[in-house]
Amino acid sequence: KYYNRLISTNTSQVLTVDSISCNFNTYPYEAVVYGTQTIYRKSNVTERSLVTACSLLNTVRSDRNPQGFLITKFRVINNETRRTTPR
Repeated sequence: KYYNRLISTNTSQVLTVDSISCNFNTYPYEAVVYGTQTIYRKSNVTERSLVTACSLLNTVRSDRNPQGFLITKFRVINNETRRTTPR
């Protein structure tokens, strides 16, 4: 339903990664990604902060997974609106 609404309203999104923090001192490894989500709608542009976290498990490296990590326990920590600007 969420994706159908994005398509029907011609909404597009851009995710910009600001930084990534990984703790490789404990296993499974913990990673936190800080970024900005920009949502373009016909009537406005919304900028949201986006902070996510996950655990990384070692797995076999391949052409499709050259780093050899499996993302688990993915969660959104923060996704609040910073500003909305009319178009």
